Amino acid sequence: MENKDIQKLTEAIENTYVDGSGINFIDVFNLPLRDRVYEILDLLIEVIFPGYTGMQIISRDNVGEVIGRLVNRIDSELSEQSERALRHQCRLEKCPDCDCHLKAKEATRYLIERIPKIRQFIKTDIGAAFDGDPAAHSFDEIVLSYPGLFAIATNRIAHELYLQDIPLIPRIMSEKAHQKTGIDIHPGAKIGERFFIDHGTGVVIGETSIIGKNVRFYQGVSLIAMSIPKDARKITGRKRHPTIEDDVTIYAEATILGDITIGKGSVIGGNVWIKNSVPPDMVVSTANPELVYKERRIKKEKKQK
Repeated sequence: MENKDIQKLTEAIENTYVDGSGINFIDVFNLPLRDRVYEILDLLIEVIFPGYTGMQIISRDNVGEVIGRLVNRIDSELSEQSERALRHQCRLEKCPDCDCHLKAKEATRYLIERIPKIRQFIKTDIGAAFDGDPAAHSFDEIVLSYPGLFAIATNRIAHELYLQDIPLIPRIMSEKAHQKTGIDIHPGAKIGERFFIDHGTGVVIGETSIIGKNVRFYQGVSLIAMSIPKDARKITGRKRHPTIEDDVTIYAEATILGDITIGKGSVIGGNVWIKNSVPPDMVVSTANPELVYKERRIKKEKKQK
């Protein structure tokens, strides 16, 4: 292309940047950096599963020193990215008096202080996977290779920041898990202990979902809102996703819609579509489909010969 053509195209592109549509980040220096947030998530995963990522060589002799360094990095880097996210939100909302620096520091400290509790929850998730999957031979295998566990661990981290009203960062973390595992858990979802996602690909758990203890999902399970109005802001903040009570199993490709409750101990069969609450200790399934058996055409031709 000639210089004049490049200049003309550049001007045409530049003209699209002045419409105020919210997809331009020119002159905005306080946005969090997505790749930096991914790195922070890796640091948090390393603290939760020391030695798991291979980024650090950890032994009994140096574990305290290594974890201390990691926690120090998390404190510094997550505070910075959280402050960027808060300042961006304040700019959009024209907030005059928010102390974004202090709020970011407090939210980061809160998350770090919650790490022991997060580890306890994740231990129960690993135990549930081991107890519920005969193909699992060790806890190490589950930590290293089960996508469901990574998605759940990420949610347990991101959810703590969500509770502290940190914008953007929790969603970026959740989307990394989504990209890596095919499991989409909104950081707002509240999940009890001993949660197991078997296989996992295609699982979707919406923002206001509540999941009790000892719940198991298979691949393709969706907890989604019933319907979204054209102006989605009208239902922001309202409970719009299902509640799954304790000891529920939901099989592959089941879709649970809206603010309904699946009662304790119920079993939801595969490929069902549920829009109404289910009482406790129920089994919900579709009627057996009628199977049709036909001989393959090649077989018929062989018989005729």
